[in-house]
Amino acid sequence: MAVLVAALAFVVAPAHAQPAGLSAGQVGRPLQVCVRAVRPGDDPARLIRQPQSFDCTTRQTAFGPGSYWVISSPIDQRSRSRQPLAARIGSVWQDRLTLHILYTDGRIATMADDRYSVSRRIQLGAIIEYPLPRDRAKVKRLMWRVDGAANLRGIVVGARLATKAESDLSNLTMAAIYSGFGGLALALLTYNLALWASLRHRFQLAYCLMVSALMAYAFTSSGAMAWAFPDVANNDRLRINYLLLTLACASALLFARAFFEEHVFGPRLRLTMRIAVGVLVAAGLFFVLLAPIGVQMVDRIYSWVFLGVIISVVATLWSAWRNRSNFLWLFAIAWAVPIFAASLRVFANLGLIRWNFWLDNSTILSMAAEALISSVAIAYRIRLLSQERDSAVAAEAVARRLADTDPLTGLFNRRAFLANAIGREGPQTLLVLDLDHFKQVNETLGHDGGDEVLRVVARTLRALAPSHALVARIGGEEFAVLTDMAHPLDAEALLARLRATRMPFDLRVTASVGAATGPLAVEAHWKTIYRAADTALFAAKSAGRDRVRAAPLAA
Repeated sequence: MAVLVAALAFVVAPAHAQPAGLSAGQVGRPLQVCVRAVRPGDDPARLIRQPQSFDCTTRQTAFGPGSYWVISSPIDQRSRSRQPLAARIGSVWQDRLTLHILYTDGRIATMADDRYSVSRRIQLGAIIEYPLPRDRAKVKRLMWRVDGAANLRGIVVGARLATKAESDLSNLTMAAIYSGFGGLALALLTYNLALWASLRHRFQLAYCLMVSALMAYAFTSSGAMAWAFPDVANNDRLRINYLLLTLACASALLFARAFFEEHVFGPRLRLTMRIAVGVLVAAGLFFVLLAPIGVQMVDRIYSWVFLGVIISVVATLWSAWRNRSNFLWLFAIAWAVPIFAASLRVFANLGLIRWNFWLDNSTILSMAAEALISSVAIAYRIRLLSQERDSAVAAEAVARRLADTDPLTGLFNRRAFLANAIGREGPQTLLVLDLDHFKQVNETLGHDGGDEVLRVVARTLRALAPSHALVARIGGEEFAVLTDMAHPLDAEALLARLRATRMPFDLRVTASVGAATGPLAVEAHWKTIYRAADTALFAAKSAGRDRVRAAPLAA
């Protein structure tokens, strides 16, 4: 707000002066201008030679719409072959424009254009340029007759006298600015469309829509449209320009709506955003259709609509701050310049500040900055989404591991063991191991000591089992080891290792093992091979424990 107030203080025109504007294209010599309303019987030759009846103190916008004579301050400069001169003014809404040139020898040259032919004089930056005929006499004064002036920003704005070299420099500078923006916008559009094709986030499409609208707006507002389509009326170009500006702003609101987290938008703010987008599009269409009938009223409505949009944007940023959005800081930076530029343009439209060239072109510059920083915001958003996805994948992996793992031993539990065992190709060997007299172990060592014995047994099984083997705790003190029949685990060696392994309090722990071999392609195979191994285990227990028994090959 402090910057806004300072800018207003800087750009507000002095009440006593007739502003020539801060220069169309910022090249050449500024011309002070004075105004006089067109009256019946006016003689341009007499008026340009006797300018005493012109008003040089009242602001142009105070005259209202109509037809006017606008005369320049004395020039006293020659348009030569080596240094031809050109009169440059800003492009505004008008039906007909005639330029009278008074030379010091008394001769007057005249150039007239209607709203169609004036498009052929448009230069980059939407500047109307009249090359002054070369003559030995100096140019004394210029006088424009403007018929059907809407006088929204002024009658003749930003009048300047430039050489051809300065005019070429202006076109080159504006071409660099607009082509730079076009290249940037095209790169951002291509990049984000490619990202959308793989990621499919809604905000990427909204961003692409915004950038496309900005490219179209730059094409019309820069004057390039007049070069591409010289037969289009200048007023029609301005109408298209207004429509594309509303579409660009509406798509920017859609982008913000899709980009911020859902909790930022409460019911009222969601409704406000929908209304703002709808009103923006309606205002653009309203201007296109009704501007020829009453451009002053339509322009005033258009300006108030944009003021309302600025308020809705500020409300969105406020809500994002209150709801602690992760993207507020990026959006605050990205939208600061467009909000500031839009505020200045609204104030200019309402007649609170004066027109100038860079203010007239501020939208495309500020929106280019917004598009660029928003692309950074998209990259930041995708980075956060990637981090959220990676965290979710890691959490899912942890949850799956917890669901598949016995929490005491770290081995597979029964469910995970079956999920990995059933479907293995080729004959499989199943060892079912059960600790002998484990109840006495618990009674001797307590449950904590019994748990430690189970962990030691699990470590022993993991150490001896081949890398491709499945090891699981499938019951209280019951374990299972599944291997390929071609690479079995030696059960006798396993029992010997258990006998040699140091247990808590040097307790001697033994186990009995039942072994069975067979296919494991389907669940029915598991039931068969497990029943056979369990029968063998029972035989080992019956034979005195601490031994291995193998079942016949399962069918």
